[in-house]
Amino acid sequence: MVDLSERQKNLLLIIIRAYIDAAQPVGSKRLVEHYHLDLSSATIRNEMGALTEMGYLRQPHTSAGRVPTEEGYRYFVSQMINQAELPTAVQHTISHQFLQADPDVDQWMHLAASVLASQSQGASVISAPRAERARFQHVELIVTQGRQILMVLVMVGGEVSQQLLNLAEPVTQERLSQTAAHINGILAGHFMDEIETVSTHADALEQDILTLISQDVRRSNESVSSTIYTDGLTNVLSEPEFAESDQARRALRRFEERSTLQELLARTTANNEVGGLQVLIGEDSGWEELRQCSMVLARYGVPGLATGTLGVLGPMRMSYARTIPTVRFVAGLLSNLVNDKITGEE
Repeated sequence: MVDLSERQKNLLLIIIRAYIDAAQPVGSKRLVEHYHLDLSSATIRNEMGALTEMGYLRQPHTSAGRVPTEEGYRYFVSQMINQAELPTAVQHTISHQFLQADPDVDQWMHLAASVLASQSQGASVISAPRAERARFQHVELIVTQGRQILMVLVMVGGEVSQQLLNLAEPVTQERLSQTAAHINGILAGHFMDEIETVSTHADALEQDILTLISQDVRRSNESVSSTIYTDGLTNVLSEPEFAESDQARRALRRFEERSTLQELLARTTANNEVGGLQVLIGEDSGWEELRQCSMVLARYGVPGLATGTLGVLGPMRMSYARTIPTVRFVAGLLSNLVNDKITGEE
């Protein structure tokens, strides 16, 4: 792209903001009347023509004003991504909502999805924090019936696994509780991938439970998915460019596909450090159905221990100045909560 003059930069940013606000092509007359530019209509038309030739704007119809192209939006985002801030009052409101919530990961995820959707007026998506290297917290063994017991495996950070096991012979709850207490003492503080190397003098029952824990860890490591939370899909359908549009329905059907969300979130996790932000505009997503959409994604959590991804989907005309700082703030908030959960610190 050709370098822009200062006048062209300022004019392009004004045009994009005006289009985001009104969802109508922006003409020179509107710019003169509403933005009090110290420029004549003829000069503005010439500059808009130049910006169109450069690929930052396009003209839907011969007599219409201009609308931003994907490249125009990318330039707009590059200029404001590090400047947009969430108002202090909004930050306090969101923080208060999380303080009122129970210290439960599932509740945090539902609340974060709701907050992102309402603040951005887009569709939110969040993957639950997934252990990068899970650490053992404790195991519970509970008699159910006969030789069958329930094993509840809890990792540091709140990830929980449950499975029913059949033992060779019936065991009392007292014996199971003693076994669980002994295993908890042996494995306390160990990472899950170290369990098989931990030296123990376990009896047959304890050895069976340790083997089952190791198998559970291997299954978890082989699984690429984690729980995904969404909210606000109707917000996207209410946008003018998507009203009664088959294109919007195709986009939302794609967005609702778990495989699509997993790939998008995995791509962000792979490319970004915790706290990093990524904005996908139009074709950046890699899916034709999302060509008229944008996504703002961020990674949250504790590096090396447990991380997840959150983001917002909206039309390419989304309010980046509101969505970007909202995604960044909620990501930081969840990182702090996950850190507290893992370390036990407040």
